[in-house]
Amino acid sequence: TLFTFYNGNCDLEDNRDEENMMVKSNVVLKNRKVSMYSFSQTSVLCFNGSYSIPIPFSPPCLLPGPQPSDQYGTRASFGLIDQIDTSRWSAAVTSPPGYMVSLSICSPPDAPIGRWRLTLGQGGLVEFVLLYNPWCTGDVVYMDSEEKLTEYVLAQDGIIYRGSWKYLIPTPWNFGQFEDGILEACLRILEMNPKCLRNPGKDASGRKNPIYVSRVLSAMVNCNDDKGVLLGRWTNDYDGGVSPLSWKGSVEILRNWDTNACQPVRFGQCWVFAAVACSVSRALGIPCRVVTNYNSAHDTNSNLVIERYVDENGQLVQKSRDMIWNYHCWVENWMTRPDLKPGYDGWQAMDPTPQEKSEGVYCCGPIPLKAIKEGELTYKYDAPFVFAEVNADVHTFMKRKDGSTEKIISSVQVGLKISTKSVGSDRREDITHLYKYPEGSDEEREAFTKANHQNKLLQQQTNAGLLIAIKVSAEMKKGCDFDVFAVVMNNTPNGKKCRLVFGSRAVSYNGILGENCGFKDLLNVELAPGEEKRVPLRMNYSKYAENLTEDNLIRLAALLLDYGTREAYLAVRNIVLENPEIKVRILGEPKENRKLVAEITLQNPLPVPLQNCCFTVEGSNLTGGQIITEKLNSTVEPGQDAKVKIYFTPTHSGQRKLVVDFDSNKLCHVKGYRNVIIG
Repeated sequence: TLFTFYNGNCDLEDNRDEENMMVKSNVVLKNRKVSMYSFSQTSVLCFNGSYSIPIPFSPPCLLPGPQPSDQYGTRASFGLIDQIDTSRWSAAVTSPPGYMVSLSICSPPDAPIGRWRLTLGQGGLVEFVLLYNPWCTGDVVYMDSEEKLTEYVLAQDGIIYRGSWKYLIPTPWNFGQFEDGILEACLRILEMNPKCLRNPGKDASGRKNPIYVSRVLSAMVNCNDDKGVLLGRWTNDYDGGVSPLSWKGSVEILRNWDTNACQPVRFGQCWVFAAVACSVSRALGIPCRVVTNYNSAHDTNSNLVIERYVDENGQLVQKSRDMIWNYHCWVENWMTRPDLKPGYDGWQAMDPTPQEKSEGVYCCGPIPLKAIKEGELTYKYDAPFVFAEVNADVHTFMKRKDGSTEKIISSVQVGLKISTKSVGSDRREDITHLYKYPEGSDEEREAFTKANHQNKLLQQQTNAGLLIAIKVSAEMKKGCDFDVFAVVMNNTPNGKKCRLVFGSRAVSYNGILGENCGFKDLLNVELAPGEEKRVPLRMNYSKYAENLTEDNLIRLAALLLDYGTREAYLAVRNIVLENPEIKVRILGEPKENRKLVAEITLQNPLPVPLQNCCFTVEGSNLTGGQIITEKLNSTVEPGQDAKVKIYFTPTHSGQRKLVVDFDSNKLCHVKGYRNVIIG
């Protein structure tokens, strides 16, 4: 039998059961007291009245993990005292003299999390799970805002941002950390990590430290070095698994991994890795949030510079492993950093997506956000890599047909609109200021000096004689034809004769280029002094439809070549084609344990029919921890509605998210959601 505790200073009877916090009789937060009862000479251990065993009355002994030892501080023996001591393991009699004796037991704030065994003499053995307690002032994950705790620990659903920095797409996600079986899966992640398999006692002792645990989770959410949860795949070949876009939440992923002998779930990409890490962190009691960094640099050689090469048509040539991802997601965990100088507590960036190795393992972080902002690249862990993701310089070179290369003028920036879900609402919170100072500020230059980022310091803002930019139409909906524009301007007092190459290619969110979606080459563009020209490029559905990846991204590149000076100017912009809206209408009054109906509708925006249409739905405390699937037997013609009714029974009151995914042969993994307030 398992027991779980949460960290705090109140009796179990005062355990939280609000919102999504479902304190089970097998889970305990650190520093929270447990009551035990004895009849005459035989003790009976109870937890919330849910479990009892007769045991001989004797001082208790606590043993965590498979190999408890005094050496690692994972064995605790203690006798009864007059009053509970919240600074250490302690037990006290709390009942008046009589036939029944009541005991209270309390854990210290720095006890290791995980499975513990409580023995009382020869006859009693009880197992419970100890978690971090962010409500306890003595815990290293303490957070002093009830509103933030509700968002970053208790909330079982949320928003993850995808798309591009010009067109942010809020994507709903079901974290589901309190669903049945999820805590067991999270504990198994800790127990299957290679450090635990090599030395269980030392690993169990390390779990008192959220820095250590976060680093373990960063490595174990991916499976590159171990029996981790997810296998990444960044191509369109998902044989043997499913597209990362098909996932709507973490529950199915964690259950699949736990019930299939820890075989990796196929497949994940950055937002899936981050979301699963968030679910596990929250389940263990660590406040956590998913963040998205737009135009995220992947610096492979630690020089804080991304080198990109284009051909004479302005199209990217994959000559370097350095990349700029359209966006990249990671998580932030909240904790103190006693290993660093004061001032670096709070949010710590931790990235479970396998990109580069850290200490021989595919993991990243945790690193304080303040260390990134201040350019403290010697601080643990992996500060240079995260600093480059938001601050790297971008150098672009043109590779000519004769093999020569030359640097060209480009205005690409990294680390834009770093985003997370706001506390208590579905609005976006921009947290870029937590990672970097404003561009060009004295503080930014000081941080770059500290980081030895000489490339940024030497870069001069130049008022180029020729300017080029890419403008787009107000609406760019998937299934429609539309125009994009290369805008060129001559700021010199002389006339200019140029060549303009304007192209488009499908691209995945991590920067891998696909096929051509439209191209224009103008050999003689003449610009009078001060003149501006707007050159359109038509994007036809018939051309881009078959080339798009599931990310709905097209990379536009406009290259302007000055015949007189031989200088080249490059403008690049990624556009996101808008999916249709999923409409969700709730029929009936939302009440706890009362069946509801959701009417879900999507209109086909494409000029072709949709076949094999399928809606899938899930929601914590709404769908019983299960995924509900409804398939349409008929074809949905252009302009027609795909419509289904989903039946579900809410099990808890409060605001919940019903997360919806639509899939078909031509329109894949369209996301939607509806907030439902259950009375």
